[in-house]
Amino acid sequence: MDRIYLDYAATTPAHPEVVKAMLPYFSHSFGNPSSIYGCGQEAKEAIEAARSSVAVLIGARDEEIVFTSGGTEADNTALKGVAYASGGKGDHIITSAIEHHAILETGHFLETQGFRVTFLPVDRYGMVDPDDVRRAITDKTIIVSIMHANNEIGTIQPIAEISRITREADVYLHTDAVQTTGHIPFSVDGLGVDLLSISGHKLHGPKGVGVLYIRKGTKMAPFMHGGEQEFGRRASTHNVPGIVGLGKAAQIALQERDEEAERVTRLRDKLIDSVLANIDHARLNGHRRIRLPNNANLSISYAEGESMCLKLDREGICCSTGSACSSASAEPSHVLLALGLDPLQAHSSLRFSLGKWTTEAEIDHVLEVLPRIVAKLRAMSPLLKSHR
Repeated sequence: MDRIYLDYAATTPAHPEVVKAMLPYFSHSFGNPSSIYGCGQEAKEAIEAARSSVAVLIGARDEEIVFTSGGTEADNTALKGVAYASGGKGDHIITSAIEHHAILETGHFLETQGFRVTFLPVDRYGMVDPDDVRRAITDKTIIVSIMHANNEIGTIQPIAEISRITREADVYLHTDAVQTTGHIPFSVDGLGVDLLSISGHKLHGPKGVGVLYIRKGTKMAPFMHGGEQEFGRRASTHNVPGIVGLGKAAQIALQERDEEAERVTRLRDKLIDSVLANIDHARLNGHRRIRLPNNANLSISYAEGESMCLKLDREGICCSTGSACSSASAEPSHVLLALGLDPLQAHSSLRFSLGKWTTEAEIDHVLEVLPRIVAKLRAMSPLLKSHR
């Protein structure tokens, strides 16, 4: 069997139609879209078409779509842009303990600049309690940032409920929707958010391009200074091929999203149910039902996660122990610790994230290989022997 890729939460392969759409903008239509001559205007028209495609996917206006270099820049811009535009009227930011590092590290940086950040806890499923948001808001709060769905455990947050609280308090709400855009249906009005982050390579678009949705009327300082690109919100010559690719990926996602989510959910449930039924001391991390269609994060006690991951790789199976951004760290996942797992349990986790080209035969092969790997690792584990 060929390599089995089950790390779609880390990155997705570009769709062939995305690559095809991008190619002319590397060569024939290579002009700078800020130029007034023909090939520059061709590039500009392609950017605006892509902007419309992304806007349709999330139910936004074209002028509310600002292209960035990816999800990390979008997250940074959301927090820093609102913070620096506050003009001293507020200095308080609220987020959660399980956010992506792009939010957590931005929050820590803003603390060094005199802002105060509250990191809300989550329950054992990784869910933020909206009442905790309500209690944390003060008259100095300027923005709340809660991710739409967690990249490690897949739990989907009650963003629409949180937005009713932030609107009552006249506080901006940002959500990192990198894992949900193109995979589950939503609209920015339905969520009630003022800012929303997207990353191209998480929905079969290219790397190096993303979006920050900025609701009309939101007061923000630009994160990058220079030219007047992107309505004066984000200076820099446009990444035309990347933007075109993201626009095409948005079109494809809108066409295929619902059917694909149903298919992948069935495979995900098969994977989860079989592991829990056939491997002792295994547990699912995250909410059982309110989770991403493609995410299965499992802790398998007495078997170290990195060792399982490497042995699976030798079998041609690609998965992860958590976020790709922190894969080089020896520290246990901050997300799993926030759920209440101890460090040993957190270190015994695997994240399988399924996608467009995942087949049932591949899942069956994983379910055949994984128990053997776990049994071998446990045979060498002093922890299991002491447990017995």
